[in-house]
Amino acid sequence: MHNLSFFKNMLAVVVTVTCTLALNAEPVKVTLDDCIRIALSDNPSIIVADMEIQRVDYSKKETLGQLFPQVNFTANYSRTLAKQTMVMMDQSFKVGTDNQHSVGFSGSLPIIVPALWKSIKLSDNQILQHIEQARSSRLSLVNQVKNAYYALLLACDSKRVIEANHETALFTADMYKKQFEIGTATEYDMTRATVAATTLEPSILEAQNSIDALKLQLKVLMGMDAGVDIEPVETLDSYKSMMYENAMNVDTSLVNNTNIRQLDLQTDYLKQALKVQKMSWAPTLSGTINYMWNSMSNGSPFKNFNWNPYSQAGLALTWNLFSGGQRYYKQKQAEIAVREMKWQRENLARSLNSQVETQINNINSDIKQIESNAASVALAEKADRIMQESFKLGVGTFLQIQDTQNALLGARLSYYQAIYNLLVSQSDLELMLGNAPLNKYGVSEEIYKTK
Repeated sequence: MHNLSFFKNMLAVVVTVTCTLALNAEPVKVTLDDCIRIALSDNPSIIVADMEIQRVDYSKKETLGQLFPQVNFTANYSRTLAKQTMVMMDQSFKVGTDNQHSVGFSGSLPIIVPALWKSIKLSDNQILQHIEQARSSRLSLVNQVKNAYYALLLACDSKRVIEANHETALFTADMYKKQFEIGTATEYDMTRATVAATTLEPSILEAQNSIDALKLQLKVLMGMDAGVDIEPVETLDSYKSMMYENAMNVDTSLVNNTNIRQLDLQTDYLKQALKVQKMSWAPTLSGTINYMWNSMSNGSPFKNFNWNPYSQAGLALTWNLFSGGQRYYKQKQAEIAVREMKWQRENLARSLNSQVETQINNINSDIKQIESNAASVALAEKADRIMQESFKLGVGTFLQIQDTQNALLGARLSYYQAIYNLLVSQSDLELMLGNAPLNKYGVSEEIYKTK
């Protein structure tokens, strides 16, 4: 009993220490590149996509195995229940033995198999398709992580703006309280100032809830434990210097668009499948060889063995001359499928070009909006400084102060929202063009050069 109590106390201490360490643990500082690098390494969808490539590679090796000799071992035993009767010269007699044993090896080797040769090309194409799908998964994940990270930065910057406005409102309320105590301000102004400061507190809580939810979303994308706290080390302002450079150096070519590349690979697959259908008209030739031992005996099947070997080798030619038109109509279906893919690609390229043009227009509009909002923030800050000085001198009214503070709050929030909109637009355009620098995050792009 004493030992049991001791272990219980030790367990309680360990749990308490663990919980204390977890609560006091410093948040992990992460940049955008850190988040993307972790996600590309630990996200389950990426791991599954890579496993699919390996699975299809095994499937190709399975197809290649059909080109090698096939060797089988066989063993047979049969018991004669009723022997055959032969009649000769009005005399009948039984023939055969009670037991027949045979063991041996048989082998076959495909010599001419045109359809199988073409099927290997299909396996190569399937591997390329899964490689491109894995690349598509990585591009999509990079886009999701970027957008989630930008949303987190927007929430953090918005909270800081609201908190700064709240501090100013508290300062104003405190000033009115002091003025009211000495009789230079009305109770109405003091109450209004206090209410204005209190009204901002739910917005701060809402902003914090939004930050917590966005952190959780980002950790899910990164494949990170939800219990680990993270904190971005960047702000939206830190991206301002790079935004214009990224907007000026945009390559609008669709050569790396993953949808176009996958469609091209599917078209190539259908062309290879059409060749396989055409090869089904050709004959096939295979070689066979057998080496067997036979034994026939009467009485017990476990004795009186008399083994005699025999062997044979040969060629087997198979040429399907008529199958009710099945091969003909399969070939026609494959030809139509290839033509369909041509029209689908043309329509997809036209749609993507239109989307790229729209996205570029959005980016240019976002840049102008940022410039306009930055000017508005500068003017709002100047007006706020003037009003604060006027308030200290006893000139400004409460309504004037509240108007300038609300204008400054709205200008700053609109400024950060405009930066966020531009960053998301650039991220979406990067996904559309398929030119995210995966090698920057430790992913070799050599494997994705399918052509």
